[in-house]
Amino acid sequence: MQTTLERTDEVVPNEGEPIPVSERIRGRLRSAQHRFHANDNIARHIEAAELPLLLEEVTLKMQGVLQSLVIDTEGDHNTRDTARRVAKMYLTEVFRGRYHPQPDVTEFPNVEHLNELMIVGPITVRSACSHHLCPIIGKVWIGVMPNEHSNLIGLSKYARLCGWVMSRPQIQEEAVKRLADLLQDRMQPDGLALVMEADHFCTQWRGVKDANSKMINSVMRGSFLKDSNLRREFLALLQRRSS
Repeated sequence: MQTTLERTDEVVPNEGEPIPVSERIRGRLRSAQHRFHANDNIARHIEAAELPLLLEEVTLKMQGVLQSLVIDTEGDHNTRDTARRVAKMYLTEVFRGRYHPQPDVTEFPNVEHLNELMIVGPITVRSACSHHLCPIIGKVWIGVMPNEHSNLIGLSKYARLCGWVMSRPQIQEEAVKRLADLLQDRMQPDGLALVMEADHFCTQWRGVKDANSKMINSVMRGSFLKDSNLRREFLALLQRRSS
């Protein structure tokens, strides 16, 4: 269970005013001592009927942001419904991994006792930097060294799990580690390796505005960490595939 590491000031409504749905959810999380950082999944603390209410609340807050930016959303037909579009995008698409439960993944026993290197990828992933909420778009390669007790998952399920983990505000280094933890827990392989390469719009769109820089990072577990030959084989196959 994740524990709360920080507190923020709660909004106390005036007497007679309803408590915002976000505050109800926040209170539930704190009572359960469940952390709610930007890259945490909080789906089990949200009731199904609350998601439409949360959409309305975020829409209202986003409308306030547009007004503070001095954008005429009444006279400008292009931004008239922008607040709702952005709120819906956050809750159901780009940050979906926070508000929706883990997708169902069918697992199969390793009947044939496969113990050879498997590589899945490149899987296109989309995330967002938690510092500026700018897009992170890249690819992930996954290497698996199963054993006779490992659970095997279908090829499309790798993409679903990647999408669920990545669709949250976060930094790339933590995202790859969290995905590795999830796959390790689901499959229990002898070895697991992940490599992610991504473009970060927080450096391309703003700041230094460097359109060519990318970030590459990796996580090695089990036999990939201990066996340098296996690690070299995995990385060499990725390099050959990229070229």
